[in-house]
Amino acid sequence: MKLLSALLSFAIVCAIILMLIPVFTAGIALLVVAGCFFVWFLPILLILGSDLTSGGEKFAWILAIVFLSWFAWIFYFLLAPLKPRNTLRY
Repeated sequence: MKLLSALLSFAIVCAIILMLIPVFTAGIALLVVAGCFFVWFLPILLILGSDLTSGGEKFAWILAIVFLSWFAWIFYFLLAPLKPRNTLRY
């Protein structure tokens, strides 16, 4: 009788594990997709928080990031700002 209950318990545990595999893989897949989206969105966040550009120029760089991908982000760090700022010195 103990052997039968042990086999039944083992079968139940195996069945539960088999039912949880899709749940875990879906969770891992969602984490991978969220991570990829964050990596794609990271240059946009960095440009939004940057003080090198402002206004229309910042918007143009963000559009370049969206349409040209990471190459525009590299160009942003190499070339921004395109126009010198007009600052008053006292």
